[in-house]
Amino acid sequence: GGGGGGGGGGAGGSRWRKQKRLARCPERFVSGAGYLPIPYSVCRHTNRIEFWTVQRANRFGFLDRDPPAPPPPGTPGASRSCHVTVIGDSFVMARRVPIAAKLHVRLEELAARRLPGLKITASGFGRDDTGQIAQLPLYDLFARRFHPRLVVLVFVINDFRNNSPILTAVWKGKGWEPDRPSPRAKATPPGPDGAMRILPPSPRTPGAATRARTPLMLSLYARARALGLPRPWFAGWLRTKWNHYAGFHISSVLRVRTEVFEALSRRPAYASLFEDGWRPTPGRSIDGQFMEERLPRVFEDALAYTGFALDQFRERVERDGAALVVLASHTVGGRANPAFQRLRALTETRRIPLISQHDYIVRQGGRVSGARFRYDQHWNAQGHQWAAEALSEYLARHPETCARHRRTGESRREDMSALPAERAGAPPGTRFPGGPERGAIRRGWNDGRGGR
Repeated sequence: GGGGGGGGGGAGGSRWRKQKRLARCPERFVSGAGYLPIPYSVCRHTNRIEFWTVQRANRFGFLDRDPPAPPPPGTPGASRSCHVTVIGDSFVMARRVPIAAKLHVRLEELAARRLPGLKITASGFGRDDTGQIAQLPLYDLFARRFHPRLVVLVFVINDFRNNSPILTAVWKGKGWEPDRPSPRAKATPPGPDGAMRILPPSPRTPGAATRARTPLMLSLYARARALGLPRPWFAGWLRTKWNHYAGFHISSVLRVRTEVFEALSRRPAYASLFEDGWRPTPGRSIDGQFMEERLPRVFEDALAYTGFALDQFRERVERDGAALVVLASHTVGGRANPAFQRLRALTETRRIPLISQHDYIVRQGGRVSGARFRYDQHWNAQGHQWAAEALSEYLARHPETCARHRRTGESRREDMSALPAERAGAPPGTRFPGGPERGAIRRGWNDGRGGR
């Protein structure tokens, strides 16, 4: 963006202030779900180089259109109506592309041409920095109320790590204890009975560990101050450039907290997970470990948590009479990649269909790197398009998916689609039947550290 005049640095200062404003997304805590954007709030996001997006949250706090109300049973439109729910992390939240370019919106348009006999509608429920365990409340509290016939879980390589409370604690740093509540729902380590349990999210935000600073960064910060550049903006710009040219995320280096790892490895409950000698290494991605032929034990443990999450989703979706599919994003690799093979083993055991975006792109003659931004690992518009095409291809080959009907005779909570908008957007602290409690509001910078 350009700059107009004004004080505080002239044209350049005005430009930096404008960039800074493009990184806000006000949030509030939703009981049972965690932090979500405030309904109808405006969310702005940028990496200071490639994208500058402005989106408005819907009445439930997701960066999407308001989900459509399902047609009443027995009406002419009910038999041919098929609602698809897409659930995931920052790839589904998709701050980086406009709503019209997102996977589920593109799916509607593609399905209208490929499957004219069905009226397919779709909605997206995404929250960054979550794995499938933390996404369960998105289904329980929101998605299932719109009676989907197909639930699509978008799987990203970091979901293995996000599902593990131990690896999450190592990644996040001080304050993120494996067996204590956090701002996201999480599974506890197995108890004496060997069972995992889900801890609901808590508004308590763990204290952020102090970020490390290299001499190079300190020198660049000093130069930025001398030029009058706002440090938060400059830090974000520098991180974006570093992530690209260094070949790894600077945040992944700084977030791996050796002191947390050392503390966990000394605890009797977790010591056995680290007996094989694995320890976090600066400059080496935790998520990349899942693409190696051999997995350390703590990473095998993360696969168990992911399997637990898939079990929970399958139980819920089948109870509601819908179908479940996993869409593996390009980050998981193709069929020859060990990470994809591990995910396929988890889904095949549970008889959950698995779609590979990577393999679809290759079959179309595309470049897998074309699915993401140059300076950001997330999908660009083309990545969303390819994901929608892979999913529509699956629906065309399996039209019976949309023939499944929700089971009758079970008790169902109030349908949120019937709530008037003014109630869904009620002020914090308001309670309404069947819905989540609206609680504390948190406003802060979105610095691109979301689900990746």
